[in-house]
Formats: sequence, structure tokens, C-alpha cells
Amino acid sequence: MEYHFRLNYQLSADTQDIDALIEQLAEAGCDDALIGSGRPGRLALEFTRDAASAKAAVQSAIQDIQKAMPSARLVEASPDFVGLTDIADIIGVSRQAVRKLMLAHPHSFPLPVHEGSVAIWHLAEVIDWLEQRGGYDLHASLKETAHAVLALNASRPQLAA
Repeated sequence: MEYHFRLNYQLSADTQDIDALIEQLAEAGCDDALIGSGRPGRLALEFTRDAASAKAAVQSAIQDIQKAMPSARLVEASPDFVGLTDIADIIGVSRQAVRKLMLAHPHSFPLPVHEGSVAIWHLAEVIDWLEQRGGYDLHASLKETAHAVLALNASRPQLAA
């Protein structure tokens, strides 16, 4: 099955030549990723990877990345953290419809990871809740990927500020 996910990395201070690094990533097996380097010291890799499971897809991508950039540190894997607009896009409704759904079910809707002017949820928890309710066309690969990256993000060491 094909899985879509993003891995964001912090590069080591000695990383200078991004073009050479992108070549190394392709040679290490990351030729199925779109690579972005818009933020200094960071690299994002957007994968579409075929594997037996989402966990296998993510783990193989991480191994390939480590071959090319062993000193880089994983910052975050996605899709994991989502807001109302993200949820709406995934299930094909308006942001207002998701907000109404959340407000109509205050005791069962998943608790946000962050609550402030913008609330953030774990996508895996929202998908599980939506599945229990029924009536939503959710791709199995998305659910599996959301659970795999949630577990990865929960287990990774935190970066120092």
C-alpha cells in the first residue's frame, strides 16, 4: 500500500551544501520524497512510499535519511498535529461543520493537545472518533499513517530550545 507522510529534520551546524545533501538523500533511497529546505537549518521530506504498513514505510524512510545525514535530528513527523481546518479538509466538510461537530459532542470529541486561540489535536485520535461515529469516508492508509507518526512523535527525544 502507498503511504503519504512528512519528516522534518534539524540539520547539523556543519551542513553547508544543500544540493549535495539532496543528492545523497536520493542515493540513500529517498528518491520517493519531495525535499524542501525553505528554513535555514531544517529540511522537510514529503514521502509517498510503498510498504507493507505505515510503520514500515516511516521506519524505512528514517533509515534511508540516517544513511545520508546521520547527524540530523528528527523534529516532527506528519500527519499528526491538526487544527479544525485540517480536519475539515480531510473529511471533506467546512471548518464550521467540524466546529459544530466538536461543540455538539464536548464530552466525547478528542481533547486537544493544545488549546488556545488555535486548538490542535492528534489526527489519529480524531480519525478514531470519527470512525466510531460513522458516515465518513476515511482512507485506511491515512488512519494507519496517523497512528504510526503519533507513536513516532511521542517516542522521539525532545530537541533542546
